Amino acid sequence: QLQASGGGSVQAGGSLRLSCTASGGTFRTYNVGWFRQAPGQEREFVASFTSSGNIKTYADSVRDRFTTSRAIAENTVYLEMNSLMPEDTAVYYCAVGRVVLSKSSADYYYWGQGTQVTVSS
Repeated sequence: QLQASGGGSVQAGGSLRLSCTASGGTFRTYNVGWFRQAPGQEREFVASFTSSGNIKTYADSVRDRFTTSRAIAENTVYLEMNSLMPEDTAVYYCAVGRVVLSKSSADYYYWGQGTQVTVSS
């Protein structure tokens, strides 16, 4: 089970750090993905990294602003979001799957419940 947290409301240019904690499992054996979904829009890929944690990929829209990482000892993954913009407003989800660095939500089969991020201008 995945538990996401850390969302909130910030002004443009601000930062937030999202956390995703796994219970009953470990991130060591899964590829991890972050997705987001804005109202009325499809779920969108944000970032992912391999089960080894060594290789990461980001959506063009967030590259150089967002960083994903993990803390094995805490069984937690993070999404550090900087220079936030109003268009980053969405519900953010973490997920795990077996396909390496997939950008498709269909390749992830365990999902957290989502955490709301709201960025005001």
